[in-house]
Amino acid sequence: MKKIVLITGSCGLVGASCSEFFSKKGFKIIGIDNNTRERLFGKLGSINKIKYYLKEKISDYTHFDLDICDEKNIEDLFKEYKFDLIIHAAAQPSHDWAKKYPLFDFKINAYGTLILLENFRKYNSQAVFIFLSTNKVYGDKVNYLPFVELEKRFDLLPSHPYYKGVDEKMGVDNTLHSLFGASKLSADILVQEYGKYYGLKTACFRCGCISGKFHCGVELHGFLSYLVRCFILNKKYVIYGYKGKQVRDNLHAYDLAKAFYLFYLNPKYGEIYNLGGGRFSNVSVLEAISICEKICGKKIEIEYKDENRIGDHIWWITDNSKFKKDFPDWELTYNVEKIIEEIYLFQKNNF
Repeated sequence: MKKIVLITGSCGLVGASCSEFFSKKGFKIIGIDNNTRERLFGKLGSINKIKYYLKEKISDYTHFDLDICDEKNIEDLFKEYKFDLIIHAAAQPSHDWAKKYPLFDFKINAYGTLILLENFRKYNSQAVFIFLSTNKVYGDKVNYLPFVELEKRFDLLPSHPYYKGVDEKMGVDNTLHSLFGASKLSADILVQEYGKYYGLKTACFRCGCISGKFHCGVELHGFLSYLVRCFILNKKYVIYGYKGKQVRDNLHAYDLAKAFYLFYLNPKYGEIYNLGGGRFSNVSVLEAISICEKICGKKIEIEYKDENRIGDHIWWITDNSKFKKDFPDWELTYNVEKIIEEIYLFQKNNF
């Protein structure tokens, strides 16, 4: 009998990539996505084309147009299927949007997670529950590290303990998270608690920028995808603060799906992992623009704004050591250049 995986946010970047990945591993895919992204970000954020793509390309993909906060319908779904794995990737993902609508943000990110956890506990307690958390649970503590300003980026000196990346020991208290970060931290703690208190197999993967071909990037969310879209559409790109020298590591969704699969094969109870592109795959905004110019063969208008987004990181590079120690077979396969090229080719031909 086929294993069954429930994927929330199945038509978003991570959800679609996991749908594709786990279908190739022989899983039946049950996808939940009600296209809240279009409500949040407009037509540019709509996932409808991804939904049609998944239905066409994956024969064993079943889609449910459900809200994860709909208690009755979520419970009915858990009663209908015996899940082996649950990947919870549905979220309100934007700092800026959460600032305007904190109740809606918290309902999706925290309360929606609790509904899934409780049904997992009641009906599928032998399954594995993986939560897509965020590095924003650490707030802006990283901004107080002693950065040096280089030509196109901020960075740490190689002698600094965090030069190779931020690990899980960075605290979450007395820091500015953004309201998005606060709601995700609430969900993160719940996932840990259900693992440790109830003895369930759960994990929180605290990621920064995740990228890949399925990302429907918009200005408020999806750094590399939105930048590439601006090049494709000849649209002005706006840089908010830090002179465009802010640095992000970028993790390809395929490499993340591999990590999820390895955890599924050897799960733990209430575990947390920082996961990202690390020193292998990171880029500043200015560097990303230069790469896009090379790949797309043109330039676009760039506007600079002095004020940065509240709680935005000056720099983030992930230390993947903890996950690598527990799962030594995991390797990163996509660097920034390869990610941007894939996004450009896919979106140029499909959007």
